[in-house]
Amino acid sequence: MKLNLKIIIHFFGLLLLFNGAFMLLSSLVSSIYNDEVTLEIFKAGVTVLIIGGIFMIVSLKHKKEMNKREGYIVVTFGWIIMALSGTLPYMFTGVIPNFTNAFFETISGYTTTGATILTDIESLPKGILFWRSLTHWIGGMGIIVLAIAILPLLGIGGMELFAAEAPGPSADKLHPRITDTAKRLWLIYFGYTAAETVLLQVAGMNFFDAINHSMCTLSTGGFSTKNASLAHYNSQPIIQYIIIVFMFLAGTNFVLSYYAFKGRIKKVLQDEEFKLYFRFIAVFTIIAAVIIYFYADVSASSIDHPMVWGEAESSFRHALFQVIAIVTTTGFVTADFTLWTSFLVVFFFGLMFLGGSAGSTAGGVKVVRHLLMIKNGFLEFKRTLHPNAVVPVRYNKSAISGVIVFNILAFFILYMLSFIIGALGFSLLGLDFESAIGVAASSLGNVGPALGEFGPVNNFYDMPTIGKWWCSFLMLVGRLELFTVLILMSPFFWRNR
Repeated sequence: MKLNLKIIIHFFGLLLLFNGAFMLLSSLVSSIYNDEVTLEIFKAGVTVLIIGGIFMIVSLKHKKEMNKREGYIVVTFGWIIMALSGTLPYMFTGVIPNFTNAFFETISGYTTTGATILTDIESLPKGILFWRSLTHWIGGMGIIVLAIAILPLLGIGGMELFAAEAPGPSADKLHPRITDTAKRLWLIYFGYTAAETVLLQVAGMNFFDAINHSMCTLSTGGFSTKNASLAHYNSQPIIQYIIIVFMFLAGTNFVLSYYAFKGRIKKVLQDEEFKLYFRFIAVFTIIAAVIIYFYADVSASSIDHPMVWGEAESSFRHALFQVIAIVTTTGFVTADFTLWTSFLVVFFFGLMFLGGSAGSTAGGVKVVRHLLMIKNGFLEFKRTLHPNAVVPVRYNKSAISGVIVFNILAFFILYMLSFIIGALGFSLLGLDFESAIGVAASSLGNVGPALGEFGPVNNFYDMPTIGKWWCSFLMLVGRLELFTVLILMSPFFWRNR
């Protein structure tokens, strides 16, 4: 079966039109704040709109059907096209003139990783800061649709489990309910962003910082308008608590938010993944808070902003903030946690492999996959004792097919293999052991802050050029659930069948 190239080009054109429109919005923000780069951002937006328009024109007469192969191509190359076009505001304004650095910053934005090559964020024009945050917000919005609507079509990593209200598309064309589902979830996403913006303003943030941090929180991205990230607000605990709440919501399946707004609270509270997600955060926070309170050497970890250490509330708040920031892969920081004892360094490194809930904007392996792997592991004991018994894995009281369980196990093996290969790649480039494993785990999990030379208070500016491209590849692989990208490297995928 030949590829339906026109529908692929049509989708690419649509993505470019969206991207160009958001650039024009950024130019408007630039104009409002009179930051002297309005024309450059406007030119970038118009350029992307023209290219998108050309794509749409040449693909006007396209077949509506889209099969799995075309779905894989649209998802993977769509993200790459968004990132390539997203570099233009940085390059046209001269803020990031180097293409490699501009692409790294942009792919980090769209994949909601939050790693940056910028060394002085607060000196950037407001229009560029807004565009930078928008790349997070656009990426997060796209991930919701990907997780809820598109991945079940492609059969990625057992994502059939997470379709919830959306039954998913048929074999060859998109189901109309996908559009309805996407609209409902985008409305929740937008509503959360607006609510957080208002609350942060009430708590003392100015409007510009509030809307930027809100976009980066709901997308679980981690870009900040401040050099010190959220440590800038260590003297304003209420701001950090507000962001904690919305990071938690962003790391929760957005379908559960939909249920909650419909008044179906019991369904939310009975969801097995949500319960484990909450328990993980509670237990890990208690462990981190105790270590910080009694053992952490925090005198050098404040990122030039004072913290009230030695008090129970402060220890709890910073522990809770960092646990949620890493579990949800948001990547905001309130301190340099790599200085909080070696135990906590290893502890937070381990959390990079957890991830938030499926159907959220969080990256990582996802809690539900860990849940089903743990359940399957315990059931193996029963199967060993009773080899003739049929003991299915159950999720939310429903039996899960063996195909999905095997898919999840394959995903985890492939994820760990990707991490090992990623770390080996960085070590070949001269990174020390701690930095290599930290950057590999952070990039693949879309976390943001890593370890070693690229820890929470550092940036990726000094990463070798090849290393930045390797990081970018791992970010994309991790964000798109591994199979989506890696299957394109299979010769079988490209054969006409």
